[in-house]
Amino acid sequence: MSTSRAYLVLADGTVFEGTSFGAEGVSIGEAVFTTTLTGYQEVLTDPSFYGQIVTMTAPQIGNTGINDEDSEAVDGKPRVAGFVVRDASPMTSSWRATESLDAYLKRHNIVAVTGIDTRKLTRHLRDNGSQNAAVGTGSIDELLAMAKAAPSMAGADLVQHVTPKSSYRYTQGRGVWATEEPKPVKYKVAVLDFGVKANILRCLVDAGCDLTVYPATTSAETILASNPDGIFLSNGPGDPAAVTYAVDTVRTLVGKKPMFGICLGHQLLGLALGGKTYKLKFGHRGANQPVLDLATKRVEITSQNHGFCVDLASLPANVVSTHVHLNDKTSEGLAAPDLDVFSVQYHPEAAAGPHDSLYLFERFTSLMEKRANA
Repeated sequence: MSTSRAYLVLADGTVFEGTSFGAEGVSIGEAVFTTTLTGYQEVLTDPSFYGQIVTMTAPQIGNTGINDEDSEAVDGKPRVAGFVVRDASPMTSSWRATESLDAYLKRHNIVAVTGIDTRKLTRHLRDNGSQNAAVGTGSIDELLAMAKAAPSMAGADLVQHVTPKSSYRYTQGRGVWATEEPKPVKYKVAVLDFGVKANILRCLVDAGCDLTVYPATTSAETILASNPDGIFLSNGPGDPAAVTYAVDTVRTLVGKKPMFGICLGHQLLGLALGGKTYKLKFGHRGANQPVLDLATKRVEITSQNHGFCVDLASLPANVVSTHVHLNDKTSEGLAAPDLDVFSVQYHPEAAAGPHDSLYLFERFTSLMEKRANA
């Protein structure tokens, strides 16, 4: 790996010094952290991280390399703006690995830095909030100027950078990673792709869904013309309030078919139902986030990746809060039972993360079954 000096410079002027690895150069984005201990390949390829410089809080990253199976981007490409670690392992030790993390980042032109005090950086972001930053091998003054000039995540429509250009079919299940036998294909589902994670699609396939994935700009008329049994709203990056075309589409579709949303899909559904969203101070990112199911009082340990949230106080009377985050009591789920729609802020498909919430995919198919038999 490189021995070039590299820096992470936050917009507030805070400087962290380390060593370059991955691609050399400079990148800008919002500096955030994730507390997940495993699954760095899934983090790198999650489209929801588009435009962000991601800090891993686990101390050593890269020791299991990169493989051909664990990408969360359907096309297999990383989506992060930059990558920050405490200790980038120079060795790759996994029978599944096809290349090293360093080689993978170089191949995809992702700027990264190792040797950073990630504990100090994480504490700083927790205390002062996620903020724009520049990472790379430039001078500190140049990096600071770039960080200050970077556009805010608030008001940014980043969906346009990760949504597909045309619709496509998806048929791959979880295979050997499935926790139960896949169900026979029974339900025709339209997926609105705002930056969907591949494991969401795999879980839907295993739940018995025949998937057609549509670009985020697809009209409600086009979706309904395909006569799906249900509609799924995917995760994705950026500010949900900026994706006005998607909010309008979802508002038109609500009540027409059973609907399930995850992450950005949850936020867009909240907006379509008349609620509001706001930016969290430093967001929820990790595979160990506690969520309370308000109906069962069961606590689920969940995988999460979001910086915006639905304002519970803004929701109309016909919308029910179903789940809350136990750390800060923010929205983690909602439902409008009379409309056959529900959503969660967290990631029931995990990848990486626990499987506590896989039941939600069956809840979606149950809604479609109920509507079909009505």
